[in-house]
Amino acid sequence: MEFNPIIAEKICERLAGGEFLRTMCREEGMPSWQSVYRWMDADPEFAGAIARARVSGFDALAEDSVLMLDEAPARCDTQFGDKVDPGHVQWLKNRAEQRLKLLAKWSPKKYGDKQEVTHKVEDATTERLLQGRTRTGG
Repeated sequence: MEFNPIIAEKICERLAGGEFLRTMCREEGMPSWQSVYRWMDADPEFAGAIARARVSGFDALAEDSVLMLDEAPARCDTQFGDKVDPGHVQWLKNRAEQRLKLLAKWSPKKYGDKQEVTHKVEDATTERLLQGRTRTGG
């Protein structure tokens, strides 16, 4: 499919809303995902628009994950009465966790685990040199 600026804009809008490129490219009238990548290779401005849209889409996915976890779980009738469906609870949890794991990979600075590294060197040789300097006045 030839580059179409209207479709390109729709792709960016949908990416910014948290949709996945390959999912939308399966729809009728949409280019294949390979075509979209060729468009990005041929047009740096479009590639930049896609990159910006994906960053916005990451925020949308993060928000969706929170909404999934806030969703009231389905209930099911059992011989013991109306109970929370544990399968639905696990399904919601898995959906949210998978999205958060992807976000941590796609945007580690924003969504990855923060790690702090501290390093302390305790070297007896350095300490003795400092002590020697103070004794000699140097």
